Amino acid sequence: MVIIIFFVAHWFLSLFFQTFFLHRYASHKMFTTNKFNEGVFYLLTYICQGSSFLNPRAYAIMHREHHAYSDTEKDPHSPHFFKDVLQMMIYTAKSYRLHVRRLKEPEERFKGNIPEWRFVDFIGSSAVSRISFGILYILFYVEFATAWWMYLLIPIHFLMGPIHGAIVNWCGHKYGYQNFDNGDKSKNTTPFDFLMLGELFQNNHHKHPNKPNFGARWYEIDPVYPVMKLMHWMRIIKLRKAYL
Repeated sequence: MVIIIFFVAHWFLSLFFQTFFLHRYASHKMFTTNKFNEGVFYLLTYICQGSSFLNPRAYAIMHREHHAYSDTEKDPHSPHFFKDVLQMMIYTAKSYRLHVRRLKEPEERFKGNIPEWRFVDFIGSSAVSRISFGILYILFYVEFATAWWMYLLIPIHFLMGPIHGAIVNWCGHKYGYQNFDNGDKSKNTTPFDFLMLGELFQNNHHKHPNKPNFGARWYEIDPVYPVMKLMHWMRIIKLRKAYL
């Protein structure tokens, strides 16, 4: 039971900060907040993603490219140009590393208004940090695992962030239904998206990319949006006025 709780907690905490901080804030600026809160969110993203920490600047640039070139040859991770999800992940990882190392100059429109904390970026992307988190995951399993099959979950902990991204980018542009004709292949994979915290409402999101509620119909529930509304009410963040 301890292992299952740990796995579920890591899955949803990592996913929450990926969608809340990296996606909705760093990429789209769906809300504003002060520098202190931004720093707290930055650190929590690093801690919760752990060994698979994703650099906010690199993430935001690639995501903006994805929206501008959705499902075309310039899309950094459209599933329609790869034979399987692994090939897409490898290509995405190569593009991501170029942005992390600042070896690829993005278009001017994709720059700016992105949170940066270079010290955390350096630590979070270092081999020492990733290996250290990996060792901590293994030690936790050694202490609490009660069956051999539990150890099969460890690789998911190592690659939690990229796995979330792969599920969203592959499934969200291949499987499901469309509420809107966006000129691309974005889909709403499921009308009940709790396991991916609303991220699989890709068709809705591509229609309204700056809208913090990814659901569009009454039965499409985005679990993160009520949390954002609560944080807005508590004055931790400030949602865009147009979407209140």
